Amino acid sequence: MPPGCRATDKIERSFYFRCSAARGCHPGDRCGPPLHCARMTARPSPSPQIGVFDSGVGGLSVLRGLRRRLPDCAISYLADNRHLPYGAKSPEWLVERCATLTQVLVSQGSALVLVACNTATTHTIAALRQRWPSLPFVGVEPGVKPAIAASRSRRIAVLATEATLQSERMRSLVGTHGADAEVHLLACPGLADAIERAADDALETLIEDACARIEATQADTVVLGCTHYPLIADRIARRLGPGVALVDTAEAVCRRVESLLPVRIGAQAEPRGALSIAASGDVELVARAARRWLDEPVTVAHSAV
Repeated sequence: MPPGCRATDKIERSFYFRCSAARGCHPGDRCGPPLHCARMTARPSPSPQIGVFDSGVGGLSVLRGLRRRLPDCAISYLADNRHLPYGAKSPEWLVERCATLTQVLVSQGSALVLVACNTATTHTIAALRQRWPSLPFVGVEPGVKPAIAASRSRRIAVLATEATLQSERMRSLVGTHGADAEVHLLACPGLADAIERAADDALETLIEDACARIEATQADTVVLGCTHYPLIADRIARRLGPGVALVDTAEAVCRRVESLLPVRIGAQAEPRGALSIAASGDVELVARAARRWLDEPVTVAHSAV
């Protein structure tokens, strides 16, 4: 910096230096490019990489929201469909498996990990945070609180896997927010797997069964308590009709992810972040789902994890 220049106190995207003794500048003047005082342009902080894992394609419902909200961020998505469904696994197995998946994402440079599976979140996220105390984790969980707030009758139904409904976290959510409401917990065995396989014949039967049970509860608000379920939300909505509202927490999850990232100056002007998707099982199945549900062309690699 030339003698007599000092940094301005005002923070801007372009930083100027005030000059009091160069080329006839006066104190308080901003020196433009023709003068010899330095002009520096702030450089955006590099966008961080986000790691996402799920038991299969269900997390694509959240990934889609992340790509729209945080287009500059690189994202690595791992579909563990070799071990689908997670809802039938023991808590001990889930903790070990999710730790393995997290390690893969961390080794790839992820600065934040999103557990895009309700079952995995309820059973493993506390253990993951303990193992990686400096790594931010975001989980997904059934939107019991917003559903009760939205319900006119204070009567809601929660669609989820058996493992999610039996978890301590689910009991806590109902106990905390459902004291003055009627909360019906409806397990949907086979539904996530049918969505994963895009098995339309099986899906029709399972959707009809779930909707009939919802109608029997007379609930006016339904929580989609598995990240697979928003992928068929339009079919559930058509079956239940306009008098029943569906609650999906994907948007709130995306806001939470954004809040934990460092401030990214000029992020919207950054090039679109890279997206990598890998599957531990059937690659083509995940590729078909990604082409259907995402707003961009993708390729899916195989992961030996």
